[in-house]
Amino acid sequence: MSRRGQSGHHRPIDVVYLWVDGADPRWQAKRRRAFEAWRIKHPAELAAYGNVAGRFRDNGELRFNLRALEHFFPDHGHVYVVTDAQVPDWLDTMPGITVVDHRDLIPRASLPVFDSGHIESYVHHIPGLAERYFYLNDDIFFGASVDPEQWFGEQLTVAMETSPIAQSADLHPTGAALVNASILSARWLASVCPGYVHEWRLFSHSPRAFLRSAMYELERQASELFRDLRSTRFRSWRVPPIVSDLAMRWMVQTGAARSITLDPLYISTGDDAAEVQFSELRSRFGALPFFCINDTCDDASGSDHRLLRAASVLEDLLPRPSRFERRSAHASSQSAAWCGALAT
Repeated sequence: MSRRGQSGHHRPIDVVYLWVDGADPRWQAKRRRAFEAWRIKHPAELAAYGNVAGRFRDNGELRFNLRALEHFFPDHGHVYVVTDAQVPDWLDTMPGITVVDHRDLIPRASLPVFDSGHIESYVHHIPGLAERYFYLNDDIFFGASVDPEQWFGEQLTVAMETSPIAQSADLHPTGAALVNASILSARWLASVCPGYVHEWRLFSHSPRAFLRSAMYELERQASELFRDLRSTRFRSWRVPPIVSDLAMRWMVQTGAARSITLDPLYISTGDDAAEVQFSELRSRFGALPFFCINDTCDDASGSDHRLLRAASVLEDLLPRPSRFERRSAHASSQSAAWCGALAT
């Protein structure tokens, strides 16, 4: 399959998303059965917010994410959408995009899996994936023109938060997944890198630049950590994710990447400040390196006005369909956004 041209010696930069439709009745039944069995064997292991509806809810982010991708990074490479036997009903599975089923990526004995940390640990195994790729959650959007050399120059670029976190030697049952991931990284890197000094800041919820070969090498060196993570079905506080912290710290430590701080925008849909944050998004759109619309409405219904507001704003900012959308799906997207605007 041909690939679109890129700057940087015309090497492609592919893009990978995870996606789930949490409203699918068959998927919901599978999740309920799996959780009942899992919690009996793993009492008190569920990570904070590890099984709330908001973790699996589809608010239409992927559709708008692809619109932002086409708008701000038109020279992107192949797009891969990793799903659990699901395909978005609006998606035109045309050349340039591939839906990768969990069954084609993860060993059958490990399925079903509802821990994104487990799932993303297999991303670099996607057949045909380019050496250089972006990995994004579907709620993280490019918000300005993408310069490939900024992310994939002589070193990769990884974005960190500005504020430090509390130092700790132990994982915490109620700790945020990324905080526990940082603690795990500190332990492992100190054990394999003499003189390692841990940076007690978290990595941003951002587009993440990776080299496929580097991920295979990390998997080889940290095989025990990958094995433990791939034993989970739901997110466990005892087994935090690897890709969202250790992978990037290891690349920085080995010189493959550099860490920087940027000025993105984070919106939490369940926060009182969300309306102000959406106003800021409108004013800064086109000048943001990236932005994140985090669904923090947890177990709210899909018709909650806070979620409808997010869809309406995205439709206003990104009205042009990507080439990956079916024409009929675009009409229904507009109708849903108008209904959302009327409901707010």
